[in-house]
Amino acid sequence: MRDKTTPVAAPLVTGLCLAALTVTGLPAAVATASAPADQAPRTWRVGPDRALTTPSEAAAVAGDGDRVLIDAGTYVGDVAVWTQDDLTLRGDGGRAHLQAGGNNAQGKAIWVVAGDRTRVDRIELSGATVPDGNGAGIRQEGDDLTVTRSWFHHNQNGILTGAAPDSDVVVRRSRFFRNGAGDGYTHHLYVGAVRSLTVTGSWLWGADVGHELKSRAARNTIVGNRISDRDGTASYSVDLPNGGRSLVAGNVVVQGPRSENSTLVSYGAEGLTHRSRQLWVVHNTFVNRRPTGTFVSLAAGSRAHLRNNLLVGPGDLTTLAGAEARGNRRVGAGGFVRPGADDFRLRAGSPAIDRAVRVPRRWRPRWEYAHPTRQVRRRAVGRPDLGAHERR
Repeated sequence: MRDKTTPVAAPLVTGLCLAALTVTGLPAAVATASAPADQAPRTWRVGPDRALTTPSEAAAVAGDGDRVLIDAGTYVGDVAVWTQDDLTLRGDGGRAHLQAGGNNAQGKAIWVVAGDRTRVDRIELSGATVPDGNGAGIRQEGDDLTVTRSWFHHNQNGILTGAAPDSDVVVRRSRFFRNGAGDGYTHHLYVGAVRSLTVTGSWLWGADVGHELKSRAARNTIVGNRISDRDGTASYSVDLPNGGRSLVAGNVVVQGPRSENSTLVSYGAEGLTHRSRQLWVVHNTFVNRRPTGTFVSLAAGSRAHLRNNLLVGPGDLTTLAGAEARGNRRVGAGGFVRPGADDFRLRAGSPAIDRAVRVPRRWRPRWEYAHPTRQVRRRAVGRPDLGAHERR
């Protein structure tokens, strides 16, 4: 599958207050440019009843290390470029909803994040579309991005990052739904060739043709999430096209009946270009609601370890003959709490209880998903259970 990773830049939308523009109509103390390097970080407050009424106005005045607290509410048509380093962007009093409303920054996204070490918390971004079809809620161009408690929906891409070999991307307790342009090139979460990606405690569902999660990172840690097509047409649930040192553990992964690809997890489909070809797929609950499928597709040369996974529905465990596979078990839907609602916690008497084989400590899932978008410590009493959840 081809991907458009470097969209052609379109002209900046006019009439918007972006980081490169000067704020007008504000008190002098507020409209001053970013603070000198020796000045302590500032906190900027944004809201309809404040001096800074939109996030783009804060983008024009904030400095490195500052905090931007955005009042909960909906901001329609406001887009921004953030160039500062060590910046915190946080919804205050609830999620701040940035609704594109037909606008975009630099032909790329609602927010273009060009600074390094940015933290985004309790932000909702929706409706990002651009002429080349590769628009994103967040387009990450700097190094290091941490996103927590945030929502991305009805965008062409949820989050899209470029290639940055020294960058670490972390997503925790966030939701991605109804993203994708329906062309197969756009995804909920599309991470380029960065150093590492970590996704935990998050809920990804209903991608439009594209993948629920796609990562070209050299290291991937995907632990304790719910990844479900539901009624969507997503392709792969998890796509790691270039390999890399990867852990896929403690996830509930549900392939829906309308999925356009019968594989749930794909590793190395576009060539094992990373130095490490090691993949651990452990303690997941995989559900296939198509008539056929493959739970884990592996490129030749993969060093894969598949242990303690529960398989629900038809399909082959893997495509690679000789892959190390232990403790995986196919079960029916009757041993789960509410499988029709994607709740695959174990019922008493499940054949998955106390059946796990040994997994090296460094590859065990430390967390399990708690709906919605939370994570709890996974603690086994005696021998661990199979699948994504310990019976409590």
